Amino acid sequence: MTENPRDRDGEGRARNARPRDGLGRPLPYGAVGVERQPEGVVRSPAETVREAQLLLDAGKPFHAHEVFEDAWKSGPDEERALWRGMAQLAVGLTHAARGNTAGGARLLLRGAGGIAPYRDGPHGLDIGGLVRWARELAARVEAGEGRTDRSVDAGREAPRLLG
Repeated sequence: MTENPRDRDGEGRARNARPRDGLGRPLPYGAVGVERQPEGVVRSPAETVREAQLLLDAGKPFHAHEVFEDAWKSGPDEERALWRGMAQLAVGLTHAARGNTAGGARLLLRGAGGIAPYRDGPHGLDIGGLVRWARELAARVEAGEGRTDRSVDAGREAPRLLG
């Protein structure tokens, strides 16, 4: 019997232990990467938004997506779609920054659709502004805006989460 070469956590779930760059791309084992977000952290909505904004501003939308994913998985049922949509916005920006125009645009639009029903802006979130930002960025990403590499600067394109 051969040993499974996949990285596993203490409970046997697959976990990739490779270091990652600022956009979440795996680096070779032994390389110096960006510190990863711990998984499964339960934060208040205000802490979630604050942590995610810091990561977005630092050009780390993949890591912000992990913060939103924690909120999605640990939050109340009536906010699951909100946090899932926020995670999709962050991962859409991640894909756009990696040069994946089709995937980036698709996830930005999916995230915008997911958060749009939360018109009242729970937790101070600027839902209208985020929906506009996502739709505008998706259109620019799809159009390519004359860039040869078709990627965007994640830090410069980071949205403002609060109204």
